[in-house]
Amino acid sequence: MPDISEIALLISVWALPILLAVTLHEAAHAYAARWLGDDTAHVLGRTTLNPLKHIDPVGTILLPGFLVVSGSGFIIGYAKPVPVNFARLKPYRLGVALVALAGPAANILICLAAALALYLLPLFPTETGRWFAQNMENALIMNALLAAFNMLPLPPLDGGRVLMAALPPAYARMLAPLERRGLFIVLGLALILPALTAALGMRFNPVGDWTRAGMDIIVNVVLTVTGFI
Repeated sequence: MPDISEIALLISVWALPILLAVTLHEAAHAYAARWLGDDTAHVLGRTTLNPLKHIDPVGTILLPGFLVVSGSGFIIGYAKPVPVNFARLKPYRLGVALVALAGPAANILICLAAALALYLLPLFPTETGRWFAQNMENALIMNALLAAFNMLPLPPLDGGRVLMAALPPAYARMLAPLERRGLFIVLGLALILPALTAALGMRFNPVGDWTRAGMDIIVNVVLTVTGFI
């Protein structure tokens, strides 16, 4: 278990990356929904970059904070979901896909900004530069992870909504009930299934493998585009 100074350092280099990742993800959904015809989130004050409007005490603070301090090696978080009345989006199917994609797209843009910000390192003193670099590297990792996880093709995650928008209506209706139960399925696949298979001496972690593969692709593309590899 890290001592107090190590915990303080961990928090200082993870707090801003996590806060930006989860709140800007949700803000992007809100802006996209308003642009495409649904002002539900706007009326509730969610079309804003103010993180206080998006923070969930458990998902934005307690959960990632616990994972950071415990040294789990896997950090995830979430903000308050943005309410969207999909029936008001125009055009409907394209609107659903664009609102869903807005969140991961925002995370990828933050990845690009974090990578580009590393070019500013020569402007900082050594210790400050090291701290700044850790923040930017964590922002790159956190946003790539969040984008990849959310593109899992299972409702209510963003990838599931994109899939529903792309499928013929009859097939999309078959997936619609997962909007309410899908998150429990995802958590089961991500947490319970790997633990059960590990207890049986096997390894089966589809959500973790999907997320890590997607995160690696995003990070490699971003670092290539920004000239680091």
